[in-house]
Amino acid sequence: MNLRRKARIGLFAFAGLTVFAAIIVGGLAALDRAHPPPLDEARSLSAEVLDRDGHLLRAFAAQDQRWRFSIDLDEVDPQFLNMLVHYEDQRFWSHPGVDLRALLRAAGQLLLNGRIISGGSTITMQLARLIEPRKRRSFGAKLHQIARALQIERRLDKRQILQRYLTLAPYGGNLEGIRAASLAYFGKSPRKLTLSQSALLVALPQLPERRRPDRHPGQAKKARDRVLARMALASVIETPEIVRASSQAVPAKRYAMPAHAAHLAGRLHRGNPDAKQFETTLKRGIQASLEAVAKETAERVGTRVSVAMILADGRTGDILARVGSAGYFDSARAGSIDMTDRIRSPGSTLKPFIYGLALEEGLVSSETLIDDRPANFAGYRPRNFDLSYQGEVSVRQALQMSLNVPAVRLLDAVGPGRLFARFRRAGVVPKQPRGSATGLAVGLGGVGLSLADLVQLYSGFVNHGYAVKVRDRPRTTNPVFVDPVLQAPANWHVGDILSGVAPPTSVRKLQIAYKTGTSYGYRDAWAVGFDGRHVLGVWIGRPDNGSIPGMTGYGAAAPALFEAFSRSGLALEPMPAPPRGVERRAHSDLPHMLKRFSSPQDLPVLVSVDPAPQIVYPPAGARVDLGAVEGQFEIPLVIKIQGGRAPFRWLANGAPLPGKSTRRTANWLPDGAGYSTVTVIDANGRAASVDVFIE
Repeated sequence: MNLRRKARIGLFAFAGLTVFAAIIVGGLAALDRAHPPPLDEARSLSAEVLDRDGHLLRAFAAQDQRWRFSIDLDEVDPQFLNMLVHYEDQRFWSHPGVDLRALLRAAGQLLLNGRIISGGSTITMQLARLIEPRKRRSFGAKLHQIARALQIERRLDKRQILQRYLTLAPYGGNLEGIRAASLAYFGKSPRKLTLSQSALLVALPQLPERRRPDRHPGQAKKARDRVLARMALASVIETPEIVRASSQAVPAKRYAMPAHAAHLAGRLHRGNPDAKQFETTLKRGIQASLEAVAKETAERVGTRVSVAMILADGRTGDILARVGSAGYFDSARAGSIDMTDRIRSPGSTLKPFIYGLALEEGLVSSETLIDDRPANFAGYRPRNFDLSYQGEVSVRQALQMSLNVPAVRLLDAVGPGRLFARFRRAGVVPKQPRGSATGLAVGLGGVGLSLADLVQLYSGFVNHGYAVKVRDRPRTTNPVFVDPVLQAPANWHVGDILSGVAPPTSVRKLQIAYKTGTSYGYRDAWAVGFDGRHVLGVWIGRPDNGSIPGMTGYGAAAPALFEAFSRSGLALEPMPAPPRGVERRAHSDLPHMLKRFSSPQDLPVLVSVDPAPQIVYPPAGARVDLGAVEGQFEIPLVIKIQGGRAPFRWLANGAPLPGKSTRRTANWLPDGAGYSTVTVIDANGRAASVDVFIE
């Protein structure tokens, strides 16, 4: 055969092989297009509610009731990823989806030993098995995985493949994916795994049910230690670190998935059940702290009592914590009801805005004297909470003591309609009883507002009088309302007065201003406070609107307010500085017309001699339940008197209580249950006593 003929035959052979290869490649490409891997049909993911920093607040299981979260490789500890690749698929970053060397090794081990020693599967092949689960292992199933792995590698890069694998890998029970496993077994993000924890999570997907640490801790530890030993052998991890990691115990139980902000999370999920991620303005650490304060407060106040709180940034309107109840799953307290948006009577919490309007209109100054005596406003005769009167007091004292009659005098002067108009400037519309007109009872809580409404109103005190729209979802629009609730000078004066309100006994003093309120019939206890930036509102009561005798805003809600501020972790900001030209003025420096406020409704004092003191609460012979815990009382007994002349001395079982007081209320914390005698003595030496039974 001459050279020319050989060349012709070689050319034809090469052309034939090329055509054959093209047919094979084309056929494979056609098959690939006709039967693509079901990458877009991945199983549903768990829905996540995130805080402002991307931390998980609450999660909802996927449709198949499994915990399965999306994951980004940047959210996983790099050491874990390095260990996973070295243990499962050393040539992962270089092979095309199938590691021929590993497959040949596995086949040789099968022939020599008569059983499977290693499977030769790559991470890509394992992903193929996860997206198309097969009940039985067989040679045909392995070929199918190989084909799918080659297809997957054509469509995804290596990081995407690893990311999908770490989303679907099984970790025991209803846990799938690295995030679900890390949260369930260690209570933290996979970004912060230790060496011991990483090794355990590398070992689990091979036999997830047999190695579950919460059910088979011995098997889990052995599997983890094998991973560590392999890392030592491959010089991936230094020996001293391996020794320390091997000495650590494996987790003996599963953590519950994060369940903060249950009411908000549930509302978001119900509103868009197909969404997989919800962003909020909340801050997880603050939310968790306030939830704990709410739970402890409710247990201290009594049964069937709930607590709600909202903490907001008064400049931006971002809600940093929103606690709807003392416990979402506490049915005895109707915990599933979100009390942050329920309409309730606000008690005295609206009084600061009455005083602010009077200051703004120049009717009074902070040191103007005003009468706290009986008055008749066209048939409406308000009385103070303790049923007594202080006589002539300054505006500052009247607001700090939350006296009712002075507040109604000022509201009568400025007009309830104007007060409502200012509320509307803050986007708040109080609810009135059907068919009723706007009257003076508004100032004492005769309307309906929610806790969210109050926090929004009070945001003006930290924002130069301009309220902001409070929201728990991120936004792009400007939240500040156009018109101020109060002009800056009056706004500052009210804040200055409220910053001087004494804190409740037994709480640490904080540089905050606050106002309390108690609705008629002891149904709602309120406290709203603020520093130079943040506004915190607290509501305590029964969701069924039942009465809680003796519960007051000062005695119940104010301690929770101070505790919540203390445990929030916030650095309290200084109170706003006074506007230019605004200053405190002593009574002696006031012009004559501002030295004393008077109105046509003023009535003369009804009696010239003070009557003897009389204890009106608790009534004689009453049984008072103060909620003792292991024989110790945490709720004080509130004692109220009428009549008498200040100052007063108080005695309990013959022992004097500390100091004297001009107030007609006192708090006493009993040292034991049973019958007790409470006595009050006024400045003229007149006394009154009652016997009560403390439970």
